[in-house]
Amino acid sequence: MEKIRTAAVQMAMRCQVEDNIYQAECLVRRAAAEGANIILLPELFETKYFCQERNYNYYKLARTLDENMAVRRFRDVARSLGVVIPVSFFERDGNNTYNTVAVIDADGTVLGIYRKTHIPDDQFYQEKFYFTPGDTGFKVWKTRFGTIGVGICWDQWFPECARSMALMGADILLYPTAIGSEPILDVDSMPHWRRVMQGHAAANITPVVAANRVGKEMVFPCAENNQQSSSLTFYGSSFITDASGELLSSADRTAETVIYGDIDLEAVRELRMSWGLFRDRRPGMYGAITRQHG
Repeated sequence: MEKIRTAAVQMAMRCQVEDNIYQAECLVRRAAAEGANIILLPELFETKYFCQERNYNYYKLARTLDENMAVRRFRDVARSLGVVIPVSFFERDGNNTYNTVAVIDADGTVLGIYRKTHIPDDQFYQEKFYFTPGDTGFKVWKTRFGTIGVGICWDQWFPECARSMALMGADILLYPTAIGSEPILDVDSMPHWRRVMQGHAAANITPVVAANRVGKEMVFPCAENNQQSSSLTFYGSSFITDASGELLSSADRTAETVIYGDIDLEAVRELRMSWGLFRDRRPGMYGAITRQHG
């Protein structure tokens, strides 16, 4: 048996970067004390969700991988606790800015980065204003506790992302997230949000971990945002599935908390082989996936 414990951190964001890093570290340390080996934090946890508004001042938040405060801090934390921590951050690389995850192994080494492939542009989720579409392609990393693949928020709605990482050998799929109320659509997207990722787990026979933020975040009118006034309520509901998509644990919509899921990687690999889903694939028949459609 090759058993590991995964954890998803659910938290509300403070106004100051230092305060968010401190709170995230407290929750990571709680997870490690409970035996977690792989600990997932939410998307862009260093700040409130600045993509709710268009404001050129927020470009100043972007940092290189080496400069970013959270990456630097959690390299030390990962090393001291012996845990794997994917860290979501706003990356600057030359003249481009990206929504990026740095994957930190249990010895504090940055194994590499993944840049968000699918960039949303919706009312108050205005990420195309800030982020260049990722150029890394989908990736997986061999960590001390298995091979992980990481997609970022909007990526989680695309089955191609999950399948690509599974084909590359991911034992677990992780999705740091910032999602909440829909400002235009009269819908509660939370159940749909969960089900799409539960489907990824079931279709690929690969456990899924999703970590979301909570709390109401307000935007107040100012000259820099063209007098916008708005709010988003992030609905938490972080969860962890087994390889069939069944929920192992889930959080509520409001609490700052840590949830856990125990996974036997050897058993999952055997189950994946026994189902034959990858054996029976017909890639030559899937041309419609890569063709442009109106």
